Amino acid sequence: MKSFNIFLVFLVVLVSCKPEVKADKTIEDKPVAVKYTAVGKQIDDSGAQLSVAMTDTYKGLQVSDTLKTKFKAEVIEVCQAKGCWMKVQLEDGQETMVRFKDYGFFVPKDIAGKEVVLNGLAFVEEMSVEDQRHYAKDAGKSDEEIAQITAPKKTFGFEADGLLILN
Repeated sequence: MKSFNIFLVFLVVLVSCKPEVKADKTIEDKPVAVKYTAVGKQIDDSGAQLSVAMTDTYKGLQVSDTLKTKFKAEVIEVCQAKGCWMKVQLEDGQETMVRFKDYGFFVPKDIAGKEVVLNGLAFVEEMSVEDQRHYAKDAGKSDEEIAQITAPKKTFGFEADGLLILN
């Protein structure tokens, strides 16, 4: 019986020496989930190209070519009339004019500087003087700046069916 009591004491001591497990872990112990605000069609950020790769993709397209794709970029300008278009930054000072499929949704007017994930069709087009002036007016450009637009220009365009705005 004495050996049983010794064994029991040994077992109790062994069990009581287990390291303490904390129930509340700090944020460093958990992966941080990136939070986005979804607009338009529901998408996720998986498989999105970076703006560097998207710049190369655009350089390989000809006028009237289209390509279904998804990419991440920083917003540099938004339509201040109602959020019906935006421009995003590519590499080498390039930018992409983003419009929304069938004007089915708009974006907040205060998202310049935020990262977005865009899903839809990339294309290259020649934008008329009239369209350039229209977009310049929407962006709040002065009459003097608008008057300086005198020639069509080759632009990178994107028709988004859904996007995520990084919060």
